[in-house]
Amino acid sequence: MNAPSPAPSPVRTTCPYCGVGCGLKVQAAAGKANVAGDETHPANYSRLCSKGAALGETVGLDGRLLYPLMTNADGVRHRVEWPVALDAVADGFKRIIDQHGPNAVAFYLSGQLLTEDYYVPNKLMKGFIGSANVDTNSRLCMASSVVGHNRAFGADTVPGVYEDLDTADLIVLVGSNTAWCHPVLYQRMVQNRNERGAKIVVIDPRRTATCEDADLFLSIAPGADTVLFSALLGYLADNHALDYSYIEQHTSGFENALARAREIAPNITAAAKACGIPKEDLKHFCEMFRTTGKVVTCYSQGVNQSAQGSDKVNAIINCHLATARIGKPGMGPFSLTGQPNAMGGREVGGLANQLAAHMKFNDADIDRVQRFWNAPNMAKREGLKAVDMFEAIARGEIKALWVMATNPAMSLPRAGAMRDALRKLELFVVSENVLSNDTVNSGAHILLPAAAWGEKNGTVTNSERRISRQRAFLPLPGEAKPDWWAVTQVAQRLGHGDAFAYNSAADVFREHAALSGFENNGARDFDIGGLASITDREFDALAPVQWPVPAGKVDLVSTKRFFADGNFYTPDRKARFISPEMPSLREKQSEAFPLRLNTGRVRDQWHSMTRTGKSVRLASHIAEPYVEIHPADASAAKLTDGGFARVTTAHGECMMKVVVSDGQRPGSMFVPIHWSDETASSARIGALVTPRTDPHSGQPEMKATPAAIAPVELPVRGFLRSRRHIELPHDTWWVRIATSDGPELRIATARDALFWHEFAQRTLGEDAQLVEYVDAAKGIYRAAAFLDGEFDGALSIGPGDSAIRWDGLKALIAAGAPQDSSSSFTPSLTDGADCDASPMVCACLGVSLDAVRAAVQSGMAHSVADLGKVLGAGSNCGSCLPELKRIVARERRAPAAA
Repeated sequence: MNAPSPAPSPVRTTCPYCGVGCGLKVQAAAGKANVAGDETHPANYSRLCSKGAALGETVGLDGRLLYPLMTNADGVRHRVEWPVALDAVADGFKRIIDQHGPNAVAFYLSGQLLTEDYYVPNKLMKGFIGSANVDTNSRLCMASSVVGHNRAFGADTVPGVYEDLDTADLIVLVGSNTAWCHPVLYQRMVQNRNERGAKIVVIDPRRTATCEDADLFLSIAPGADTVLFSALLGYLADNHALDYSYIEQHTSGFENALARAREIAPNITAAAKACGIPKEDLKHFCEMFRTTGKVVTCYSQGVNQSAQGSDKVNAIINCHLATARIGKPGMGPFSLTGQPNAMGGREVGGLANQLAAHMKFNDADIDRVQRFWNAPNMAKREGLKAVDMFEAIARGEIKALWVMATNPAMSLPRAGAMRDALRKLELFVVSENVLSNDTVNSGAHILLPAAAWGEKNGTVTNSERRISRQRAFLPLPGEAKPDWWAVTQVAQRLGHGDAFAYNSAADVFREHAALSGFENNGARDFDIGGLASITDREFDALAPVQWPVPAGKVDLVSTKRFFADGNFYTPDRKARFISPEMPSLREKQSEAFPLRLNTGRVRDQWHSMTRTGKSVRLASHIAEPYVEIHPADASAAKLTDGGFARVTTAHGECMMKVVVSDGQRPGSMFVPIHWSDETASSARIGALVTPRTDPHSGQPEMKATPAAIAPVELPVRGFLRSRRHIELPHDTWWVRIATSDGPELRIATARDALFWHEFAQRTLGEDAQLVEYVDAAKGIYRAAAFLDGEFDGALSIGPGDSAIRWDGLKALIAAGAPQDSSSSFTPSLTDGADCDASPMVCACLGVSLDAVRAAVQSGMAHSVADLGKVLGAGSNCGSCLPELKRIVARERRAPAAA
């Protein structure tokens, strides 16, 4: 008898979500994947967040774009062969360039791309087409940080490393809900706090989950970050906490910056008033910073996504430069990157104002890149940044656009207008791995099937400059191809075959590495020239490595910080203090729009949910789009918790559920970014956001759009499940969620039970056996449809949330179609409480809110630690720990209050 074959070794790869860049071990078989954290990867040492832990649930082929598609004159898409699609792309670009010049075409890329996918379109556009109209969705999340780094350091350099979060004595989190958005890093911070006594300060308009472990929370007014850090700089100066020796030897511009800081924040009292926080709290923060040597200031979208984001970044950096708290263990400013390869995109020149390898649009760098590429038509000036690019499309100046791995019709400011602009293009190409999203459905002429995570092979760079391999563990499905390959094929058709003769991702990586070291000799920060000659086998086996890795000094192991020696990348090698402009939000509140709209992420979803939306357990945490508002503002607007509201700005409107929370700052609202027209009827929040941008970075103001809110009466709730597409009435609110029984439309309506009875007869019951229950007096309607004896769909409608919790449906499905062909009324159709309806608190272990509450109420658990022992909740990634703390505290207070 033959012994069973040993299981294949797991594939070591990298998570496709945030910029933490966690290492994974994946065991794949039969199209499925078992995902675990890589205990050897220095970004996470086996930790995973809830999204990473659920990756195995997202690798199916449902909804995948598997073959090239083209749209004919009648607007109908049809399948074509790759050569036909590639010829059409190349011919279209060539025709438009010949007629209108190179600036009439553009690429819009993504931090979801691998570095190799990013490098090739940048080379084609900037070196061979002759335009710099290449930008990326990273413009929406970290462009202000790029500007801040370049202005202060002379290069887009992140000075510190993750180890600094383990050794800092004070961690300042600014505009970052780290517990939800970078949970693996947050757990490192909390571990430092618990084991070493480090202090955590959170500066944010909202009391987020991150505040649960904070020693100090500053509920700052929108847009006031520059005021706060100007006040800190002045306080440090007044209290003799500056390092004047360091300032003199290694910086310039200090006196002007300090003078501007005193102008912006004359004293603590004035600054506290402008920031909307108690004077004592601001002074306490300044004193903590002054008396603590090892300080790391982490910032994210709350700082970057601002029309003055670059100034906010530099106000933070100014405080670290003035105290020499930079480039040393446990100290420094630290940009927490949003996307998995936003950093890799910056390395290859993914932004319209960059050249590859961190080079700039100056004469020397343009000449250097042109000579290295042997480029015949090198771009000589910066291209259009994202918002400007799409406005140029709307004006008809850009006539051809190639979008890769992103969804601008959903994510850009004024997304409705951006979608309309896309329909004006003469040639609109989309490289995607999904058949349908808001951008694909905005008039794309050519769809190219791209490789998805699990099928890709290449590299990404995380927030601490660590390059990791993404390795394929699944075969390419259908005719899907890597993005770098598709661009290479078009480049060859445009006559540039010699320069784009790549046969693998390793070929592209070697050229990228060689360019970084070309004529460098330490003059530029980004240098991985030591990897330029690695073999295919060495590329396949490449372990996570932190740059720089210059030729002749190859070190693949050591932790590398920048600026410990006080040498920067400016011409005189000194850091620059930057004097920020006077802070001012670009759009003013008014009687029509009296509130401020803030946007951001939730814990268990990612971008437009094309991946995370497939996971049942991730959908179970927060299943529906919502607007969070302070009780005082809710009362003034006559809103109720759990009700519905319409949020309106000068640019658009959305409708969503109301969450009333005293963690929300008065005068502000918060709405998540994840829901699109594919997943909800009215929750595409990009349509509401102001297009005002930072004049230096081009990053839009996505955290403070003037807005109004009003109640919407939708007293009837329920759900619809069907194997077929069913069009709901236009006045019905809906959201699509994943359930264990398949996709479900959660609905809310003002229409009564009799309407839905007629609706079900026309739709579910058109050619199926319909089992119904109607109680018009109570407003209840429930129906299940069976086609050829198999369950085909269900509709449940009733007052409030009662109809969402239909325990009898599962039993009805299991029993199958009734023998009686007429409509049947069974007890299972009438009532019950579905155990799956409780929100999921711990997505990793599948622990619901009801289970947590029951454990606390029964006395089985008196603390979060007890919950971990009894239920397992919080024992894996830890991203639910802040929520568990709040639940335990609330449930323990409840009996006392009673």
